[in-house]
Amino acid sequence: MIKTGIDLIRTNRLAEVNPSIRERFIRRVFTPAEQAQARDDDETLSGIFAAKEAVSKALGTGIGKVAWQDIEILHEPSGEPLVHLHGNARLVAEMKGLRHWSVSITHDGGLAAAVAAAIGDG
Repeated sequence: MIKTGIDLIRTNRLAEVNPSIRERFIRRVFTPAEQAQARDDDETLSGIFAAKEAVSKALGTGIGKVAWQDIEILHEPSGEPLVHLHGNARLVAEMKGLRHWSVSITHDGGLAAAVAAAIGDG
């Protein structure tokens, strides 16, 4: 079984978040490790955001049934993004037999896009 998800976001969307709520928004959506890797760079944060949405779609839940921080996207030193599932996202993946994850993130022309794929035994 293969499940996929895709998402696209304008990279300036995060830059347009009201500064008075931006810090709270970032703490709610991104894990401390994601924040540390992104270093408050809107392009990087947008890519991670899109990847989280893509993973939630591959899970078949969307965000809401799984929390933002249940899906963690961290990057290897090479830049390769990796999916780490926690909490309810991990439970849903286990229930659906989704065991192997891959995610790809790209940026171009003010957009960030991500595709997630999961393979499992269903």
